[in-house]
Amino acid sequence: MLFGLDGVEIGLIIVFFCLFGGILSGFPVAFAIGGAGVISFGIIAALDSSGLLIHQAIDTSSQMYRDLVATGVKPDAVSVFRYPDLPRIGEPVFPAGWETALDRNVSFIVNRMNERVLAGQSIETLLAVLMFVLMGITLERSKIANDLLTTMARVFGPLPGGLAVSIVVVGAFLAASTGIVGATVVTMGLLALPTMLRNNYSPELATGVIAASGTLGQIIPPSIVIVLLGTLAGDLYSTAQEARAVEAGCSDALTYLGEPAVVSVGTLFQAALLPGIMLALLYALYAFGYALLNPEKAPAVPMSGGSGEPITRAEGLTWLLAAPVGLIVGAVLLGSVGLIGSQNVTVSAFSDVGQGASLRTNVPEECKISMIDLHGQSAWDQAIAEQEEIDAAGGVSNAERLSEEDLVAARDAKIAAAAPIGNGVAVIAVLLGLTLVLGRGIAPSRTPQPLIVGAIGLLLMLLVDVLFISPTTSSGWTFVRLAGPFALAMYGCKEAAARCATNDLIRVVFPPLVLIIAVLGSILGGVTNPTPAAALGAGGAIMLAAYRKLQDQGRSSNVIIWSTFAVIICLLLGVNFDLRVNQGGVSFESWVAFFLAYAAYIYALFGLVYGCWVLFTGGVLTPVVRETAKVTSMVFTILIGSQLLNLVVISFGGEHYIQQFLKSFDNEFTVFLIVMLVLFILGFVLDFLEIIYIVIPIVGPVIYGGSFDPKWVTIMVAVNLQTSFLTPPFGFALFYLRGVAPKEVTTGHIYRGIIPFVIIQVVGIAILWFFPTIVTIVPDLIPN
Repeated sequence: MLFGLDGVEIGLIIVFFCLFGGILSGFPVAFAIGGAGVISFGIIAALDSSGLLIHQAIDTSSQMYRDLVATGVKPDAVSVFRYPDLPRIGEPVFPAGWETALDRNVSFIVNRMNERVLAGQSIETLLAVLMFVLMGITLERSKIANDLLTTMARVFGPLPGGLAVSIVVVGAFLAASTGIVGATVVTMGLLALPTMLRNNYSPELATGVIAASGTLGQIIPPSIVIVLLGTLAGDLYSTAQEARAVEAGCSDALTYLGEPAVVSVGTLFQAALLPGIMLALLYALYAFGYALLNPEKAPAVPMSGGSGEPITRAEGLTWLLAAPVGLIVGAVLLGSVGLIGSQNVTVSAFSDVGQGASLRTNVPEECKISMIDLHGQSAWDQAIAEQEEIDAAGGVSNAERLSEEDLVAARDAKIAAAAPIGNGVAVIAVLLGLTLVLGRGIAPSRTPQPLIVGAIGLLLMLLVDVLFISPTTSSGWTFVRLAGPFALAMYGCKEAAARCATNDLIRVVFPPLVLIIAVLGSILGGVTNPTPAAALGAGGAIMLAAYRKLQDQGRSSNVIIWSTFAVIICLLLGVNFDLRVNQGGVSFESWVAFFLAYAAYIYALFGLVYGCWVLFTGGVLTPVVRETAKVTSMVFTILIGSQLLNLVVISFGGEHYIQQFLKSFDNEFTVFLIVMLVLFILGFVLDFLEIIYIVIPIVGPVIYGGSFDPKWVTIMVAVNLQTSFLTPPFGFALFYLRGVAPKEVTTGHIYRGIIPFVIIQVVGIAILWFFPTIVTIVPDLIPN
């Protein structure tokens, strides 16, 4: 063996050095990865042909191997790491020759490009990357960060370390609205770093908090890291669990696990929400604690400026805290007692399918033993009892078409159980009510009469819903009867909105906040998958940027505003009316709703095109599209290059060798800890894209093939990858900040300033390690 190393080990070393050298060469990473694969394959093939690379494989023809397998050990579990005393035999790393390996690699790379880049199942999810990048770059060019930084500095500046805390808040806000690390770090470095230095902030704290807060976009949804990880995690988890089930003696993962082996990007967004907020809180607590211990290095800075009417503490507590909380809590309480709820009376024409047992019990003995080991004896006994009860009742009942009498009875039962106030009316009333109380709290000295009229309109809406609208009332008549009270409510809300617009915090935060709620709410609530939500976010970002551009130019923005209302009208009509006019028996009100919705859609489309034209003429759209194309092309080119490199590693047995090493450990936590440490170390020299597409496919079958929750595994990896942006000397966020930092800020300041935040990242990973519920609680609470 060359240098006393196994041939596969030498091949892995060659691949690593070729990859590392390609990245350090300054050649574009997307092409360096593919080039590293080609060069490393050529070197390994040459050494293998010369007989210098010898792989010491287990001799499967030996008596010791046959005796071991005869004891019940599966051949796949036999490796040189677990059984080092077994006889071995030397063989080339390319047993069939490098020519055959090259032929396979060429055919496989074509297939993989087709499956994962061009026309595979994950391509629709990968389209979300394009939309989220467009959304983020558009919002970054709309100067949202500038306004947020100025406003948050006024809010938190008077506190010790307030400017640093405001950076964390803005970083979290931009993470949820843009998710672009480079743009966020550069923008905050240009705008906030000089201000912090002028106010005697420590250069270490200032640079550290800016770099760390800028990377929150890698974990707080909508995160491109999670989109890319999710597309891989879904395939890896499903494949690994199927293999685990077969190894356990079961037919499939559904039988063995008792549930489908699936994980989606939307579910991962839900899982990432609390960890992202937790990291932001840890950053803010560190900045605040640092300021308390070193007040001269992070002083309080009262910020002048701002607009809005001064209010007393009592007025603020009453109208800005107590009244909004009272509205929301009151609505929740009314819902819990059944006064607010669904008024849907639609019934299925078929009966419900009978519920099966919690676990499949008609399985082979080997599978039964494995399922008991996994689920426990009590769960198995419960499944046996459930199956016996089902068998005694004649088996699982099938869905059957209901008779007319049964349909009428089912519908009458739904009508009788319907809540007096519908969910839709209640949600609108709460939102408009919040607008009214905020308007009152922002300007308490102004006349309250318009707000009182709006409040009367809201009460009349609820009263009309209770007295004159039943669950059987058509959507058309419902709209007609609510039109008058709704008009009164909108009269008051128009005045309240005008008052809210005088407050800097609401004026700056509200537009992007609505966009965040629309995008994340649709994903986290299970309304749609990430790709349509990303498209909604991209369109909303264009509208918002166009609105800002028109405001800066002193031009009317009514087209953008009315286009936004047109979108809301489309949604309301789509939810409340059946717009399928291509079927028979369409009612008159459905035709009216269809034409109104179509007109609103045309106007909304016109507003989007008009917004694009405004940005194009203002010199914004062209660089946005160019930058979006550049980032997206880089991601997909890295995806293609990494597939080539992966195939090279697979061709000489590198992937199998690494997986055998990891599987040689009996403790799952030990294996996962090793993988996390390797990812953390690789983060010093590799970008997150290289780690996702090169390393994760190799270790994924092992870390996703155990008993760990796939959501927890993925979020732990995502937080670790976020750390790769911060770790010196090659953390990308550090380079972004170095490029815009003033001359008096040295690279040493940046490196020293980021170390506490890297430690915070490690602490955050440890918290998630010992308290995995932080990751799983939100997906468990939100049904999919």
